[in-house]
Amino acid sequence: MIHIYIDPQFENFVPADLLERAAVRTLALENFDITAEFSVVIEKDEKLQQLNRDFLGIDSPTDVLSFPSEEFDPDEQAPYIGDIIISFPRAELQANDAGHSVINEIQLLVVHGTLHLLGYDHAEPDEKEKMWAAQAAIITDLDCQINQLPE
Repeated sequence: MIHIYIDPQFENFVPADLLERAAVRTLALENFDITAEFSVVIEKDEKLQQLNRDFLGIDSPTDVLSFPSEEFDPDEQAPYIGDIIISFPRAELQANDAGHSVINEIQLLVVHGTLHLLGYDHAEPDEKEKMWAAQAAIITDLDCQINQLPE
């Protein structure tokens, strides 16, 4: 189950079903247990800046943060793999810069964050190549209209 929380000021701009679809397709295409649970949160820049500062020591907002977990939810009898927090204002700016919709940008960030929860990283060139290839394949499968994938 994907737990979705959207800050009330952004609820009218973000259809939760599209976020869930992006998350579930990522799990499925990565051959990961689709009963896995995690959270996707859409927030303000200030929240992302606080989390970025508190957990990574970087005092600036960012587009997406992923917090992997290896817990098990005994109530749901499913693995809980972590949390993804996305900045709506950052996503909106990136979407405008790239020339596609904010919801498509947010779907891209959900895919990106989910891949991080599954163990992908992009710190090293070979890791980045694998992650970007997986991300592109999932975005294509979702039929997301992304004009420009991250480089």
